[in-house]
Amino acid sequence: MQHQTFVENLADHEKQAEDARFRALCARFLPKAQAHQRMLEDYQRELGAETGAAKKALGKALGVARDLADAARESDFLRLVGDIVTSRQSEDTFKTFREAGRALGLTRLQQIGDVGEREHDDFHREANRLAQQMFVEHVREGDTTGLDLSPSASSATSTEFGATSRGTSSL
Repeated sequence: MQHQTFVENLADHEKQAEDARFRALCARFLPKAQAHQRMLEDYQRELGAETGAAKKALGKALGVARDLADAARESDFLRLVGDIVTSRQSEDTFKTFREAGRALGLTRLQQIGDVGEREHDDFHREANRLAQQMFVEHVREGDTTGLDLSPSASSATSTEFGATSRGTSSL
């Protein structure tokens, strides 16, 4: 259910996002996430586990209600951060599947875990970069009253996003 939530979030955020980069990120990873979800559901059926149709329907209804309530107050940045958290949780689950598959000699479970872990790692690496960019843009465009954001405000000044140089101070 956790991974299904991630898939639904990507689909919703692809439609809702105002930031074109966020929409593109969701559009790029949504097909991969949907494929992972199908692999999980197919494997679940192979094992004879129920897919929980009633549980899915309830989860979907609650998700729609949450989305309606959150849509008015969430920004693209907050949605993106939520997607990163959900993706990391899914990555951990896929790691567990990979290792359990290895330990139990279940090749299919190991493969599902390996692919899912790798794809989630790719997602949150890109999503983290975008979140950092959005955060910096928000600060630069926002009300910075009371903040001294001038380059001489600290001994470490930013020369390029993600890089710093040490300033020297004379005593």
